Amino acid sequence: MAGDASLEGRLARKYRQPRGVEQFGIEPIPEELKTVRWYDLFLIIVNFLLNPGIILIGGLAVAAGLSFWAAMTAMVLGIAIAFGAYIVMATVGVDYGLPGMVATRAIYGIRGSQWLLSVFRAASSVYWFAFQTLAGALGITAILNAWLGVEFSLVAVSLVFAVLQVLVALVGYGTLKTLSRVAFPLKVVILLFLLYLLATYDDPNFAPGAVLGYEGEVGWQWAVLVVWLNSIAAAWFSMITDAADFCRYSRTRLDMWIGTMAAAIVGTVFSAALGAYAAAATLGRVSNPFELIPEITTSGLVFFLALLVLVLDNWTINVLNLYTGGLSLANLLTGLGRFWTTLIVSAIGVGLSVFPDVVNGYTGFMTIMGNFFAPIAGVLIVDYLFVKRMRLDVLALFDRNLSYWYVGGFNPIAVVWTVLGFGIYMLLPAVTIQTLSSLILTGAGYYVTVRLVAARYRAFGDAAKPGQQREEISAGEVAAP
Repeated sequence: MAGDASLEGRLARKYRQPRGVEQFGIEPIPEELKTVRWYDLFLIIVNFLLNPGIILIGGLAVAAGLSFWAAMTAMVLGIAIAFGAYIVMATVGVDYGLPGMVATRAIYGIRGSQWLLSVFRAASSVYWFAFQTLAGALGITAILNAWLGVEFSLVAVSLVFAVLQVLVALVGYGTLKTLSRVAFPLKVVILLFLLYLLATYDDPNFAPGAVLGYEGEVGWQWAVLVVWLNSIAAAWFSMITDAADFCRYSRTRLDMWIGTMAAAIVGTVFSAALGAYAAAATLGRVSNPFELIPEITTSGLVFFLALLVLVLDNWTINVLNLYTGGLSLANLLTGLGRFWTTLIVSAIGVGLSVFPDVVNGYTGFMTIMGNFFAPIAGVLIVDYLFVKRMRLDVLALFDRNLSYWYVGGFNPIAVVWTVLGFGIYMLLPAVTIQTLSSLILTGAGYYVTVRLVAARYRAFGDAAKPGQQREEISAGEVAAP
């Protein structure tokens, strides 16, 4: 491990990053550092899904008129669609040790990845950070107000909470792994206890039978159900470029597949059920179960446990938003290093988290993100699976003289089909599941175009071939293209 310490020391000096934080940004992870097993990856991702944001979305779906089971179906189907795509791009991290955004250079071109995808993804990370922070702060203020009898400012709580989360994200992956191991069992026990409190509250509408049988105002109406299905799918499509970020320390593909899919199922079902339960029990009046707790109990212990789970929730999820956002920005600002780009993303996210309207604008913002990231996902998946056959030329990702430079650093075919996919998304009616439909149509159009153009133009033909498996380059040899 002496060589690894020396390598990390060189990266610390190169980027002038503090010692003791994760030094790897755009650089590939050395094979000897890929030691993460499926359970650690499961804990990181499931903690991301066991959060106030997903809980709130489950409640909002019921408040919008869906039945309890319709809301649950929308959440689970949305995650299933998104993770089918997500897991493909996560494989890049296992195979090459690269962050997802750097891998997209092979498909959009080095500059296309930097100037287009990095900006989109960093913006999405900042929004998610602010949304999750405010969702948690809403619950915290409601509990503190009821417990202590003092009116706390939502903005002040959100701001303090946001700053505390930044500290963990700056340290890096090792801290995420350790924090997830500690937080998961505590969160599960506390959330199950809160669900028990709801189910045993002395109101017939809170009884499990009444909640599970709640039909809502529109029941299973597809036009409403698909809005929430599309929203949750769009949220995860916006993270597809970062799927590899969580997995590049993974030991094997099997570890990644098991850990990721198990986390997706467990986390979504548990979180969405808690939010949907609270909304159904109150006949759609309250969509955030943490705001409901002060109405059903005055126990100081319960208030403390609710506060604890909210703090753990935000620490284990929002650090990931900042972490991936920092890696996305590092792909653009290659001279700064992961620590500094994470600090920039954090500063913007903290600033945005003082605006409560961020929560109210969830569906609108995620629809916009879906407009962009669904066609982006279509291009990425089709190119990686069917054009490059899951083989990248790692050296070409960092060298403008090799195949992934395309035309002036951009792959115009990918860019054009992303724009066309955006148009397709906008033209499709909501009932078609816009995220999935636009992904498929964009991917198909991109594949046909690449095959036609690659046969005539060398700049595209070379990039369309499965990447050469050159001798592995070390992180210390990576240079900004």
